Amino acid sequence: MPTSSKIAADISAKSYRRAEAFLSALDNDWARHIANIGPCRHAAKPEREPYQALVRAIAYQQLHARAGDAILGRMLALYADADFPSPQQLLDTEVATLRACGFSATKIATIHGIAQAALDGVIPLRATALKMHDADLIERLVTLRGVGRWTVEMLLIYTLERSDILPADDFGVREGYRRLKQLEQAPTRRQMEQIGLAWSPYRTVAAWYLWRMPKEQVQ
Repeated sequence: MPTSSKIAADISAKSYRRAEAFLSALDNDWARHIANIGPCRHAAKPEREPYQALVRAIAYQQLHARAGDAILGRMLALYADADFPSPQQLLDTEVATLRACGFSATKIATIHGIAQAALDGVIPLRATALKMHDADLIERLVTLRGVGRWTVEMLLIYTLERSDILPADDFGVREGYRRLKQLEQAPTRRQMEQIGLAWSPYRTVAAWYLWRMPKEQVQ
């Protein structure tokens, strides 16, 4: 069974060093790239609940980081008594109020759906999510409107600190690999999944390095 279906160990400084050594030993391309970039400094946000992470992800979808920051900031300002609104608070917030923050009608429907799913127990609390297999979380959460596989993979990487997640349809990952190997075309999602099997159990760190692949490979 693929490693991604298992509960991977949490990411730690020691595992970063093991991952760097493992990936560097694969071939000269990986060794050169990792030496150029330096130590992995992946920054997770483990204090967040899955519900909160999903709402934040939707706020940033298809937007520049600054635009996402502004919209999210305006939303958070509505709830002065909390660091982040509860699912019920979000559901009780008027659509017009959320529109004024900068959310589109589609995104409002999505975050309201996420809030309801949290109340219904579809979105597990962090303590429960930590005990769930990667594949089980993906299967459960992609049923939510507006939540795709990539969004759940970001949750697994940044909120649950899973060490063996490869977002194979991520443009940055596929394009990073193309540059790493100096290919004419980036691999497809299916090809990327097969290629990435060789990087297990450190596919999260592999993705981190591929996201940092320069436009032109330094020889």
